[in-house]
Amino acid sequence: MLKGNYYEQMKEKYPLEGFIDTHLHTSPDVKPRILNDVQAAFMASKEKMGGIILKSHVESTAGRARLTEMVTGIKVIGGLTLNSSVGGLNPAAVEASALMGGKIVWFPTTSHSVLNLDLELIEDILHLIVQNDLVLATGHLNPAEIFELLDMAHSMGIWRILVNHPFTRVVGANIDEQKEMARYAYLEHCYVACMDNHDKIDPELISQGIKDIGSDKCIMATDFGQSNNPYPVVGMKMFVNKMMDLEISIDDIIIMCKINPFKLFFE
Repeated sequence: MLKGNYYEQMKEKYPLEGFIDTHLHTSPDVKPRILNDVQAAFMASKEKMGGIILKSHVESTAGRARLTEMVTGIKVIGGLTLNSSVGGLNPAAVEASALMGGKIVWFPTTSHSVLNLDLELIEDILHLIVQNDLVLATGHLNPAEIFELLDMAHSMGIWRILVNHPFTRVVGANIDEQKEMARYAYLEHCYVACMDNHDKIDPELISQGIKDIGSDKCIMATDFGQSNNPYPVVGMKMFVNKMMDLEISIDDIIIMCKINPFKLFFE
């Protein structure tokens, strides 16, 4: 069963046709989630979204994404987060995820503080990203680590790069750092960071960052799925409406929610 009155939550919100949410969490998981893979995909399909990306901190979502896409008909992408539960910086796990259809590799998130960022292993993983045409995501790396990774990736010709939620505490990139990152990567701004039970970031900070950097290098996502937050499709509409209130044009929103994610994952 879905929590609460879904249709009431969706009333009078901006339509999401063609939008792609590049960051959401679903069950099964080790933490409580408001919905499972199939429910998230059916909700996105009802809104005529272009696709969703399933993220887990503890396992590859590649196989789950393939099954969910078969059941629901909407494009569903999975991938692997390089945390301790999959062996950390584990090239074998990256290769397996790619062979199962995974499209994205997130660098460490919840295990960031306990893992050694071995440069030889990173290089092996980047080679696999090149060979399989995967998206490289920076996870919870700090700015210095992100710049080192970007340099390595750029030298290998990798352009499908996503810097995850740069304004959050776990990343902590200032606007000048974000401008430099945007030379080589898309910046993914997630609405969950504005929630009271998360970072409590002022949405105006995100809107100003978008204005300073430009919509052509930014992506809007939710990072929703937590049991104490709205459904991801509701969160996306909340995010869109809030950015429009803060003078981000609908044309720029379409670039960030539709065009840029499509380029990153499907071109």
